[in-house]
Amino acid sequence: MAITLSGDQSIPAPPLSPRLTPAQAWGIALLAPYLLVFLAFVVYPVCYGLWLARAPSNYVALYHDPIFARAAVNTLIFLVIGINIKMLIALFLSGFFAQQRTWIKWLSVIFILPWAVPSIPTILSVRFMFNPEWGVVNHLIFSFTGDDGPNWLNDPTVALTMAIGVHIWKSLPFWTLILITGRLAIAQDLFEAAEVDGASWWQKFRYITWPSMQTLYITCTLLSMIWTLGDFNSVYLLTGGGPADLTHVLATLGIRYLRLDQLSLAMASIVCAMPFVLPLVYFMMKRLSR
Repeated sequence: MAITLSGDQSIPAPPLSPRLTPAQAWGIALLAPYLLVFLAFVVYPVCYGLWLARAPSNYVALYHDPIFARAAVNTLIFLVIGINIKMLIALFLSGFFAQQRTWIKWLSVIFILPWAVPSIPTILSVRFMFNPEWGVVNHLIFSFTGDDGPNWLNDPTVALTMAIGVHIWKSLPFWTLILITGRLAIAQDLFEAAEVDGASWWQKFRYITWPSMQTLYITCTLLSMIWTLGDFNSVYLLTGGGPADLTHVLATLGIRYLRLDQLSLAMASIVCAMPFVLPLVYFMMKRLSR
C-alpha cells in the first residue's frame, strides 16, 4: 500500500506494527505475577484503607479524641527534636570514625551492632533493663543507694524521652555510615592546605567539611524524618503507647484503634500523617533535582 502525494509522487506506507516476538511475550508472562502481587498487596490495601477513611465523621472523631492530639504532638517532637539530635551526633561521630586507626575500626564494628541486630530483641532488651521490679538498672540503683529505682516507663515524659533515645541508638549507626562516606569523598588536599595555613579544627569543619557535606546532610535529615514517621518499633516495643496511651505517635496510634475495633479510625489516623509526609517528600525531591 502506498500514499499518493501531489505530482503523482508516492511513498510506501509505514509497515503495520508487528506482533509480539516470543521474547517479548515471555517477558510479559514473567512480569505478570509480580504485577499481580503489586496490585494485590500494595495497590488494593492502600485503596481499601483510603476507602475506609473516606467518611468525614472519622476525622471529626479524631479531632475530639485527646489521644490523637497527643500522638500528633509526640510525632512532632520526634521529628523536630529527636531527628535533629540524631543527625548532629551522626555528623560529629562520622568525623571520629573516619580516622584511619586500628582501634577505631574495631570500635566501629561494635558501634554498628544496634543497627544490624533486629529491632525486637534489641528494644525489648532495653525495656527489660528498665523494668522497675527486676530490671538491671534498678538493681544497680538498689545496690549502690539502697533505694528502689523509679518506674521509668510510668511517666509519659520519661517514657517518650526513652523512646526517642532508643530510636537514636538504633538508627544512629546507619546515618553515621552515610555521613562517613560523604567525609571520605572530600579531597584531602583541602585539609592539608588548611593545616599549612594554620587552620583550627573548627575552621576546617566550617569552611571545608560542612560546605562539602551540607547537601548530603540535609537530604539525609529529610529522609530520616520520612522514615521516622513510619517507625513503629521504637515506641510500641518500648512503651506500648503507655502509660495511659500518652506516648503514642501516629505510626502506633492505628494499633490502639484496631484494638478498640475501630478500623475506620485506624485508617483515618494513618491518612492524617500525610500532611507530615508530603512536604518532606516534596522538599527532598526538590533538593535532589538540583
